[in-house]
This record gives sequence, structure tokens and C-alpha cells, in this order.
Amino acid sequence: MTQRIILTDACVAEGVDWLCATDPAMARAYAATGPLPLRRRPDGFAQLLSAIVSQQVSVASARAIWGRLEAAGLTTPESVAQHSEDELRALGLSRQKAAYAHALAAAGIDYAALRDAPTDEVVSTLVAVKGIGIWTAEIYAMFSLGHADVFAPGDLALQEGARMLYNLPDRPRESALRQMATGWSPWRSVAARMLWAYYHVQKQKEGIA
Repeated sequence: MTQRIILTDACVAEGVDWLCATDPAMARAYAATGPLPLRRRPDGFAQLLSAIVSQQVSVASARAIWGRLEAAGLTTPESVAQHSEDELRALGLSRQKAAYAHALAAAGIDYAALRDAPTDEVVSTLVAVKGIGIWTAEIYAMFSLGHADVFAPGDLALQEGARMLYNLPDRPRESALRQMATGWSPWRSVAARMLWAYYHVQKQKEGIA
């Protein structure tokens, strides 16, 4: 079966219609959130390098470091490979992240081929690179490649959104949420958008976000 790719807001709306017709809780969530965002991003080396830069630092710090990398022209595998870890650290990367950047540059990933690859292959290809975990790989498949049927159950906001929406006693663990998400196939990435949006709506009501 051909893999469905989310290209436009109309694709997201189609997924919303299916989810709302299939799951009353999703319909209730959509009544609270309204239209969901497309959230498509570029694909390729720079997007994954940016994800590595963003790990375990504030948004402001990540932007500042990424800005320095961009200014230095270090957004391609070739340019990163030509610079030492000390040179990367001078731009703000930790020793560990500098090593991860070199690992990504040396991985030889065929980014164009990944556009046509199934989600499982995308994830296995990316997590083979030191510094890229399954969450980053699933988010890349979801937003950079537009896969319609991928989920990221390790995401804490998705776990909390599911707890709120389904009135669960506790935040579901990653394995439990992955199993729960099978009921949202073939539109799991739209279900993720729904849960993120619902989570933020609920937090705003609580005055937290």
C-alpha cells in the first residue's frame, strides 16, 4: 500500500474527520482545539543537526548555537566533517554534541531516498546514528517527511495529553501509549497533532501555558 504523506492543511483536515468519526474522545478534543497546524518542516542533514543541537538545552540557547553554526556555514555533512570537535565546541556545542555532529556527518544517509522509505526504515536508519534517539527519528518522519501514520509515544506532552483526554489515572508509559495509538491508524500523526493541541488548550485553562 502506498504510504500517505501529509502535504497540505487539507490532508490534516481529512485525518481529523476520520479520527473524529472513529473516536468520540478525538471529536471532543477537536471541539476544544479547532483546526490543527500542518507543521511541515524541511528534511535533510541540517534538520537533524538542529535536533541534536536542541537536545537538553533551552529554546533560546538552541537558537543561539544554531545561529552560530549557520553563520559559520556548518549546516552540511561536508562542512561539519572538516571541522574538529574543538572548533565545533567553540561555537557552543558540548563535547558530546560535537561528537554526535561528526557521527551524523559521517553516516552517509541518503536523505532523498528516505523520502520514499517506510517509517520503520526511516527510524532504523536514523537511530543507527549516535546521538539520534527514537523520538527524534519519529518526529523527523512525522514533520520533515510528512508521514501520516507515525506516532512518538515517548513524548511527554503526548502522554499527558492522552491522560487528560481519556481521563486516565496516570500518564501512560511509552509502551502503553504506542499500543493505544494503533487505534488511530492510519492517521496517527494527526492524532499526535490533536493531542499536542489539546494538551496546550488544557494547560492554558490551568494558567500554566
